[in-house]
Amino acid sequence: MKRLFIPILCMVSLQFANASSILKSGPLNTSTQLFGDTTFAHAAANNAQLNADQSVIKQRLDAIKKDVPLDYNEFVQNYIDLYSQNREEMGHVIGLSKYYFPIYEKIFRDAGIPPEIEYLSIVESKLDPNAISRVGATGPWQFMGTTAKMYGLNMDGYIDERRDPVRASYAAAAYLKDAYEEFGDWLLAIASYNCGKSNIENAMAKAGGATDFWSIRQYLPIETRNYVPAYIAVAYIMNYYNKHNITAQPCSFSLNIDTVLIDRQISLNNISNILGVDSKLLSLLNPAYRMQVINASAHSPRRLIIPQTDPRKYAALYDALNSGDAINGAPSQKTYAPLHTSYNAPDDKPAYHKVKRGETLADIADTYGVDVNDLKTWNHLHHNKAVVGQRLKISHG
Repeated sequence: MKRLFIPILCMVSLQFANASSILKSGPLNTSTQLFGDTTFAHAAANNAQLNADQSVIKQRLDAIKKDVPLDYNEFVQNYIDLYSQNREEMGHVIGLSKYYFPIYEKIFRDAGIPPEIEYLSIVESKLDPNAISRVGATGPWQFMGTTAKMYGLNMDGYIDERRDPVRASYAAAAYLKDAYEEFGDWLLAIASYNCGKSNIENAMAKAGGATDFWSIRQYLPIETRNYVPAYIAVAYIMNYYNKHNITAQPCSFSLNIDTVLIDRQISLNNISNILGVDSKLLSLLNPAYRMQVINASAHSPRRLIIPQTDPRKYAALYDALNSGDAINGAPSQKTYAPLHTSYNAPDDKPAYHKVKRGETLADIADTYGVDVNDLKTWNHLHHNKAVVGQRLKISHG
């Protein structure tokens, strides 16, 4: 059984599941009382006066607020109290954020959504790309299979891109941007990530056409009522953890990485042996490969993330990729030029990519190791929008 990082919240992203979807991706303090809407019904939500501590927290939230409203009330305070008590767990998450947040921030910047939405991944999975709910929601952004396919994520026997922090973040950004364009409010977009757009629409209708989260909150599913307060609380804790005696733990894996584009099938175990990199670390950096095999080809290259290493080891990897037994073969002692991280079509013929829902030009450029401006030049584009179904040239041939 998996427990989500919100004790009250029985959540599966984007598709609507029941209470059996609670996640457990780490040692949450289960002695903490679970919060329900009635638990703090006596709290002074409508009082004009805030005590001194509450005033400080409100001021702090106001100070970090950017595009996403970070409202303060007793529901938010409940989750601030909860997360601030789980010091060891939050310290671990803060350490992981040093690796994952730069990835999210680049993607969100490319997609045109607020970078502070990155905190939502903590609510979803505690930044665990291997998190799986009991109903199958998977990855750092907890996509269900149907929704993942709608937003261009591939899933087969070899790969589950819901686990890929890069690809899944592009898909999450696309969903949230779609929701914001529909509702015109980031908190409603965030709420819809939990319960779906139709539930938001129904709640708005029941609330007489209200268009903000707090006005429709009572008409939303119980887990969604707590989902947004939990998000705001996480945003607060991630910025003010030192005010609550939380110590950021060092990230357990290297923050200095390189990206290599692989154009043929090879096992992660072989790559581990070639580079002298711990196989568990390699799996942690490449969580999408289900069978520990990169099932790539020249026309369907795959991204490999490795710790920065001696450049000479790239030659050995290049050797393995050009041998006849790339999956299990051992590297030879021949010397080759370092493996390039950009994509070149065989025989200088142009290769093409069909745009899937949720993909951006930046996403496609990252996949093939090319520059966005080159993509625009090769395809005579004068904008940054990738049109679903469009066939894009991804090399200059």
